[in-house]
Amino acid sequence: QVQLLESGGGLVQPGGSLSLSCAASGSIFAIISMGWYRQAPGKQRELVATINRGGGIDYADSVKGRFTISRDNARNAVYLQMNSLKPEDTAVYICEARIYSTNVRWDEYWGQGTQVTVSS
Repeated sequence: QVQLLESGGGLVQPGGSLSLSCAASGSIFAIISMGWYRQAPGKQRELVATINRGGGIDYADSVKGRFTISRDNARNAVYLQMNSLKPEDTAVYICEARIYSTNVRWDEYWGQGTQVTVSS
């Protein structure tokens, strides 16, 4: 069993910054990838950024140059530094991870989500 716990959401003005954190806990043998998705009201969930075990990173086009994803392998954690925030970034941000709980089994896990609101 693996749990993901997010933190760092909040209300910021356009142009401001927020940093999100997600830590995985439980039976973790190895992490394949961790990342962030977001879902705005009335819209489908979309990928924001992911980072895999080799350090490869993917960003949504809409956040390139503004958001930075990073990881702390020792803490089984992933972070999302969000700069130059826009109202369009308003959404629930959800941590996602693909994790080996043993050396022969991996699963996808989702956090509860944390609200990010960008408004003046």
